[in-house]
Amino acid sequence: MHCHSLARSTQLLTFANSVLKRSSTTHRYVICKNASTVSSPIVVASIDTSTTTASCHSYGGKQVIQVNQALYDYVLAHTREPQVLRELREETSSMRGSQMQVSPDQGQFLAMLVRLMGAKRCIEVGVYTGYSSLAVALVLPECGHLVACERDEVSLGVAQKYFGRAGVTQKVQVHHGMAIDTLIMLLRKGQANSYDFAFLDADKRVYRDYYELLLQLIRPGGLIVIDNVLWHGKVAEPQEKDAKTESLRRFNEFIRLDTRVDVSMVPVGDGMTLCRKRDMV
Repeated sequence: MHCHSLARSTQLLTFANSVLKRSSTTHRYVICKNASTVSSPIVVASIDTSTTTASCHSYGGKQVIQVNQALYDYVLAHTREPQVLRELREETSSMRGSQMQVSPDQGQFLAMLVRLMGAKRCIEVGVYTGYSSLAVALVLPECGHLVACERDEVSLGVAQKYFGRAGVTQKVQVHHGMAIDTLIMLLRKGQANSYDFAFLDADKRVYRDYYELLLQLIRPGGLIVIDNVLWHGKVAEPQEKDAKTESLRRFNEFIRLDTRVDVSMVPVGDGMTLCRKRDMV
């Protein structure tokens, strides 16, 4: 290798390593060059090894997984997805807003939580085409009850079609309209502290309003699961200043400090926060 090419490759490696120190991401490097000309650019290819560490040394350099495409495909390949959910997912994939649909691994996670709790009375705020609602309804007992709130009539029609196909229509009470109005109506009917489980996946800018109402409806020991709390990673990027990102940052910090609940934020899907309502004092 010519001297100036070697110097250039060294500079590139130094730059790449400086980036890695800031991102705390483990990579390997491959140096390639076109041997036909001395002046050909040297390419440094970064190969992500799919782990990262916290920037603070007090965490002991513990490595955690980063989900790249290959690894996520592996997760999906090892997810149990009932046939009716697969059909719903495939139909939704061609619809406007299909990215709003929860993923199969999220649906399986929600269903597992409902089973573990032995939940019978559930609420969902933001149904879209019904993947998460159906995942929950399928594992509810025959006496189970799910209040499903959605304002978009077209997507709700798809959800209801699949509730029928799956034979769970009798478990699902659909409310077409503004979820805030539905939750207030349930409270006025005296249903405070009567629900076991809630899933929140609606307008991020009013998460706090939904949360306060759900917290009244959920029984002590009950669970509220909140979706999209990592917001495509934007919440950790200081330069992101849009209204939804800023709102989610404020909401996440509020939840972290809320002594009324036990909290766990998990990097499933686009990030989910689990809030267990503490026993009343």
